[in-house]
Amino acid sequence: MRMNHVERFRATMGFQPVDRLPRWEWAMWWDLTVENWKSQGLPRDRNTVYEVAEYFGLDPFQQFWFSPLDPTIEAVKQRVGGKVATMDDYLRIRPMLYPDHAKMVEDMRSWARRQERGEVVVWATLEGFFWFPRTLMGVEAEIYAFFDQPELIHRINSDLCDFNLRVLDQMEPVCVPTFMTIAEDMSYNHGPMLSKALFDEFLAPYYRRLVPRLYERGVIVIVDTDGDVTRMVPWLEEVGVQGVAPLERQAGVDGMRIRKAHPRALMIGHFDKMVMNKGEAAIRAEFERLMPLMRSGGFIPSVDHQTPPHVTMEEYRLYRRLLDEYTEAAAR
Repeated sequence: MRMNHVERFRATMGFQPVDRLPRWEWAMWWDLTVENWKSQGLPRDRNTVYEVAEYFGLDPFQQFWFSPLDPTIEAVKQRVGGKVATMDDYLRIRPMLYPDHAKMVEDMRSWARRQERGEVVVWATLEGFFWFPRTLMGVEAEIYAFFDQPELIHRINSDLCDFNLRVLDQMEPVCVPTFMTIAEDMSYNHGPMLSKALFDEFLAPYYRRLVPRLYERGVIVIVDTDGDVTRMVPWLEEVGVQGVAPLERQAGVDGMRIRKAHPRALMIGHFDKMVMNKGEAAIRAEFERLMPLMRSGGFIPSVDHQTPPHVTMEEYRLYRRLLDEYTEAAAR
């Protein structure tokens, strides 16, 4: 049973038999990691995530990130990031937000054809309803605003949801991604940054507008939130989100605990990046820890938030060899 990349991803996420699990580094590599590797033999012309993944023989995917900031994201962040304190501030900078992403959508066209042939998984990212207010306000001001300026949070998130739905209007005639992530980063090493009550009031209404639209087209929906997401999994399930990433081990996440409590939860990540430079025995031990989860279905093992710069190319090649071994063993 030989599968193409799209078939394998969908079967894995559908708890179906596979020839092997997908082999991904789901998040982009750190710039410093890539630069270090270029001094160790990585060709200088390997710059994009796709090019680096191809060099290391990983399964191909292509991500498209639809930011509600101007296409020159970093420039706009410098102008507005953390500077929204009031509704007047937001309305003043609002003309700089929510751009037309027609060019990026058109760039998806050739990838859509490759996805149709099973050659590559197309992944799209939208920014979420904790993430974007934090970008505009800063995390401390955002948390205070939940209590002191609820109308401001709702206005931002209503506008953001409208923008995300417009992106889908543009995207769907050109390319329906195999899966989408909603960028949030709303948990840290001790759990969620907000309460269930705040999630229900300020985020859930907008998820309930957005997620059904994705389901209509068969798109798998995963929330990207760092830290310990364990307590948030049922909150996300309530609004239709199917899965979470990257399940950071350093934050104490236990994927099998999540699996036992939420049998159909989808997960990506969870390989402890801090063992990658500790030799074969340590890497094997980490894969052995993950093996029950890998065999349970609905899970793709991947570095739990980017390979750090201290990992050498030689150490990464060892990780890659063992990734091949264990993704095959998990399917038997």
